[in-house]
Amino acid sequence: MLVRHLSYFVTLAREKHFAKAADACNVAQPTLSAAIRKLEEDLDARLVVRGQRFVGLTAEGEKVLAWGRQILTDYNSLKDDLSGAREGLTGVLKLGVIPAAMPAISFVTARFSAANPMASVEVRSLTSRAIQDGLDAFELDGGMTYLENEPLERVRRLPLYRERYVFVARRDHRFASRRSVTWREAAEERLCLLSEDMQNRRIVNSVAAAIGVEIRPQVVSNSFLGVCSHLRHGGWAGIVPHTFFYVFHAEPDLVAIDLVDPVHSQAVGLVLSDREPRSPMADALLASALTVDIEAGPATAHAASG
Repeated sequence: MLVRHLSYFVTLAREKHFAKAADACNVAQPTLSAAIRKLEEDLDARLVVRGQRFVGLTAEGEKVLAWGRQILTDYNSLKDDLSGAREGLTGVLKLGVIPAAMPAISFVTARFSAANPMASVEVRSLTSRAIQDGLDAFELDGGMTYLENEPLERVRRLPLYRERYVFVARRDHRFASRRSVTWREAAEERLCLLSEDMQNRRIVNSVAAAIGVEIRPQVVSNSFLGVCSHLRHGGWAGIVPHTFFYVFHAEPDLVAIDLVDPVHSQAVGLVLSDREPRSPMADALLASALTVDIEAGPATAHAASG
């Protein structure tokens, strides 16, 4: 009963609405309210600030929320571990991935799916800060993000590859025949880049600022799909990670040119919650990532997963 009551309470904290929480738990609202009152009685603490509607959690409620998330995660991990030992890993692997790493995440998930055919995978495009929040709240099994710039806390890190940067433009661009472009030259072009809520853009800004250059794009997007669309059809150029062409390499009208002066790279890797024991999902994810060589490129990495 404690596990069920904790589940109702954690859902209420997430939904911030009694009726919505009851719907999410597939119970009637009076049932959910009674269970939370019973939890308060058992713990001898007032957890919810009540008015005519949900107002928020008390200070004690916030503490119970943190413990409740951990208890529910451990309970579900225990069930998954017992079930996996008998039948193989099932359930959903939940991953948070920064947009810049999206072209490379399939190298890891392909290995994971091959090793765990009865499990499914859910990949969410998130900022690095949202990945931190998801790991802390036990809503993610792992993440793929930058490891050196704005590093996450309370995580185990596994480096996977170093991200390099290229100047991308149409084949009729004046730099198209060049083997390299300087950051200073790139900054003077008509640019489309990721928006500043993305860590990749903040890295681009910091590299340029280090040589006294300010980046002023005419178009920004929080999606590389939006960036690619503008590079192909709008006459803009871009500064993107080299892995951009793991997905868009088939675009014959685009060229990638090395960015120099300076040549910059950034570590990208897997992050897992730094707690023991790890969940079966997190263990399986780590085992899969340890066998991947993303630096070798897409053909080698994908071939090895088959």
